[in-house]
Amino acid sequence: MTRFALTLEFDGTPFFGLQRQKDGPSVQQAVEEAAFRVLGEEVRLHSAGRTDAGVHAIAMRSHLNAEKDIKPYRLMEALNAHLRPDPVAVTHCAIVPDDWHARFSCTGRSYVYRIANRRAPLTLERGRLWQVPQELDAQAMHRAAQALVGLHDFTTFRSVHCQSDSPVKTLDRLDVEQVATPMGAEVRVHAAARSFLHHQVRSMVGCLALVGMGRWPEERMAEALAARDRQELGLNAPPHGLYFVSASYPADS
Repeated sequence: MTRFALTLEFDGTPFFGLQRQKDGPSVQQAVEEAAFRVLGEEVRLHSAGRTDAGVHAIAMRSHLNAEKDIKPYRLMEALNAHLRPDPVAVTHCAIVPDDWHARFSCTGRSYVYRIANRRAPLTLERGRLWQVPQELDAQAMHRAAQALVGLHDFTTFRSVHCQSDSPVKTLDRLDVEQVATPMGAEVRVHAAARSFLHHQVRSMVGCLALVGMGRWPEERMAEALAARDRQELGLNAPPHGLYFVSASYPADS
């Protein structure tokens, strides 16, 4: 038995999420079915994150076990061939120790949320950014975001369907920047933590957008956090602007 670590890139638009779902296609199902065609055996994919329907990934770390003797490069090439036309690609594949686990060995996860801050409709990146036509004050958003950094009870920013044992998490980073692109202004929210609650990033981004629009004062973010009440959530950002960026592991440091 050999354990292979995979790095996945995917467009979440056609999927019901990363994990297998009863009612629709998932990234996990696509990879597992491709692996069966390559290896001739049933495998299970384990991943660092559990992205929702419509959420994308730049470098999702995953793993699977295989009985077949195959080189990592050959496995990667074969998986990519069988994944077509699904918008999923294996960008890296390596053999790892049997005790390495994509989810449980992970010590940090990072996301970026992309907001297209323009009035003209999106064409080339439709479905890959959240479009907000009102002008956003990215500096105010960044200042407000710092109230959430650190160890807190994030009940306000937690989905009612969250299965985490505790709403207490340590947010290592929540930075907001405005980037000029050929297609107009883009506001990016960078979030990093050991782990996140269900919908936490999208909930934080939605409220930060209210700050950027001037609908919330900056101090309202700290007040919403302190309330520890989902009813105090102002806005939950849509999934299609969210990207899983990276996962870190002890050997990476």
